[in-house]
Parts: sequence; structure tokens; C-alpha cells
Amino acid sequence: MQFSISREALLRPLTLVAGVVERRQTLPVLSNVLIELDGDQVALTGTDLEVELIGRTVASVVEQQGAATVPARKLMDICKSLPEQSDIQLSVEDGRAVLTSGRSRFTLSTLPAAEFPNIEETDASQELSIPRGTLKHLIESTAFAMAQQDVRYYLNGMLLEMQSQLLRAVSTDGHRLAMCSRELEVNVDEPQKLIVPRKGILELSRLLDDSDEPLSLTLGATHIRAHTGDFTFTSKLIDGKFPDYERVIPRGGDKVVLAERTELRQVLSRTAILSNEKYRGIRLYLEPGNLKVMANNPEQEEAEESVAVEYDGPAMEMGFNVGYLIDVMGVINEDRVQMTFADPNSSALLEEPGGGDALYVIMPMRL
Repeated sequence: MQFSISREALLRPLTLVAGVVERRQTLPVLSNVLIELDGDQVALTGTDLEVELIGRTVASVVEQQGAATVPARKLMDICKSLPEQSDIQLSVEDGRAVLTSGRSRFTLSTLPAAEFPNIEETDASQELSIPRGTLKHLIESTAFAMAQQDVRYYLNGMLLEMQSQLLRAVSTDGHRLAMCSRELEVNVDEPQKLIVPRKGILELSRLLDDSDEPLSLTLGATHIRAHTGDFTFTSKLIDGKFPDYERVIPRGGDKVVLAERTELRQVLSRTAILSNEKYRGIRLYLEPGNLKVMANNPEQEEAEESVAVEYDGPAMEMGFNVGYLIDVMGVINEDRVQMTFADPNSSALLEEPGGGDALYVIMPMRL
């Protein structure tokens, strides 16, 4: 295999593909990226056996077809450190990959392309076309609430639910829940519920932009595949039953608070400095026209701030994890935020004033 390519044409797909490759691998070949040359098309593949990403680019000169696998991180770091607009020549001979550019020359180890695993083709049950910006918005609005390394493995990912004319994303870690729904011009034969693992969601999000360009989604029994421009993304699905999120959403809360989102976020962030580092608990004291935010820690340090809010109900005091509140303030796009409570011991419902396409539920803490 031997070809030439510009640094920029190689670097973007290589950076995204290398993001899938884990640093610590059980199989040596999994730390490599598979480079395949077909005509002037260069395909780069990275996988960790759960998530696979193929990026395509075009070579400027092709001298010999072929395929090889080279260390993903090292190749990416070399490309990043070369001067902009430089040309790269890559050739593979006698089990070594030689990369030259200007006066630089690098020799990398390779492993046979035949050893590189590929995620098997699955029977596709459904194909959909979705605007990239819509899926990106759904993921960005809800991804922060996914669990990390929870023993309830089905929480370590995001539920994508597809119904006719509706696409919904839900994530929860058992203490909070984020849900975002968008109406879409899609028709599905029967409602689909897929749990995409955390890593798959984060990698898919990196491929998306805010445009209305279509993204082709192929849904299988065990995999989801997305085609976007020059990239093909495949992820295994988590086999499990996602909790019934409808039961978690509090209905009938009658105490509604409206606050300036940026101001409230700053107050929460400052108060959080003196909260208990392990539990991150803060106390909210709500009274007509005012919200008092209080925190303390085992060192007997205390913080207290007040922020003006629109509220005319009875006074009440509640405890919450301040990190969960700040996360929600970070993803709501409106200038103001609406919080709804039923009583001091029930979950809080946060959303844009008057609703919007996303809602957030945070369970209270006993302080």
C-alpha cells in the first residue's frame, strides 16, 4: 500500500476515528486504526468491539492499493504535529508503515489487516432519515444525565424512542432524569425503543452538526448504524429494559417558580463551593418573591445567597444535589427557567417557561 494525502484530508477523519479507540486494549489490534485503499478512496476504521467508526477521505496520489493497521494514537499525534498544509506519503512494506512529510520520516509498527475485527452486519428492521441537528439537540439536551458504570447496566446509556412523527431521547442515573422530544416527519412500522451505550452516544454526537442535512439511521435487533456524510457509525445496543420514565415525571405540582437562568446558575455555582464535597447537598428555602440558597460542610463553613424569583405560594424548604441543578441550567437555552414542586419531599420538575421540548426531573435529598 502506498499513497499521498494532504495533512488536513487525513487529520479530521483520523481524529474522530481515533476517539473510538481505547487506550487500554485486550487485543493489540484494537489500539490500531485500519487503513484501506480502494481506488483513491481511503477508509479509516476504529473499533472497541462495541462501537465502530469508519471515516472516508480521498488520496491525492495512489501508487499501490492495499490495507494495513497502524497505531491510532501515534499516527494521529504525528499528523497533528506536522505543519499545516503539508503533504503526507504513507507506504507499508515488510510489516512496517513509513510516513514521510518534507524532511520528517516516521516508521510505525503494523499488524495484518486480516486480524482487524469488524462488527457483523445485522438484519435491519427499520431505516429512518433524521435531520442531523435534531438528533444533536436531543443528545445534547439529555446526555449529561446518563449513568456512569452503574451496576444497572441499562442506565449506562440513552433510550432512543421512535414513534410515528416523534423522536424522543431519555437518560437517567436513578437520581435525575432528562427527556427531550421532537416531532418529526418519520413513519415507523411499530414504536422502537433502543438503549444506545454511553460511549456510542458521545461518539455519535461528535459526528453531528446543527444542520438540517439528513442522517440515515439503520436500526437492527442488536445494533444501530448511522451514515452521515463521509462517516459510518455502528454501535451495539444494550440489551435490557429501560425504566418506565413516565412514572417518574411528577404530575400535578402546584408551586411554580420562575427564575433568571444565568443568575440562578451563578448563585448555585458559588454556593456549591462550600457544599459537602461528597454529597453536594444544598438547601433551598422558597418564599414569595425570593429563593434562598444555603450550603454547609463538615468543616463548619457556610454559604448563603438569595435570588429574586417569581413565586407567590407558601414558604417551603427542600434539599437537592447542587451539581444536578447546575447541569440542567447548562442545557436549557431560554433566559429563564421554570421549576415546579408539589411539596418539600417530592421531585422537582425543571423546564423552559411554559414547557418546551425538554423536561428534567431531580429527586430531593434529605439534609
